[in-house]
Amino acid sequence: QVQLVESGGELVQAGGSLRLSCAASGRTFSNYAMGWFRQAPGKEREFVAAISTHGGRIVYADSVKGRFTISRDNAKNTVYLQMNSLAPEDTAVYYCAAASYYYTASSRYDYWGRGTQVTVSS
Repeated sequence: QVQLVESGGELVQAGGSLRLSCAASGRTFSNYAMGWFRQAPGKEREFVAAISTHGGRIVYADSVKGRFTISRDNAKNTVYLQMNSLAPEDTAVYYCAAASYYYTASSRYDYWGRGTQVTVSS
């Protein structure tokens, strides 16, 4: 089992920045690729970004490319999502997840956190 706990979500004005963190415990963190997903009210959960086990490979959704940066620190068992130039459409609950590969499909992820709320005001 892998336990994941997200933090860092809050209310921010459009154009602002936030850094989300996801702390992992349980099994060896560096054995897992990590992903960030988000779900806005009334919408399906969507892929945001994913990173391979040691950070060498990264993929982003087109909607966040150039604004968001995913990274990980295996010594701290933590994955991050730096979010810049935030817009109201980024408002959602953000989830981190762990999988054997840096998939973009949420169905391929085995472990999930409970999410952290990001609200961007216009």
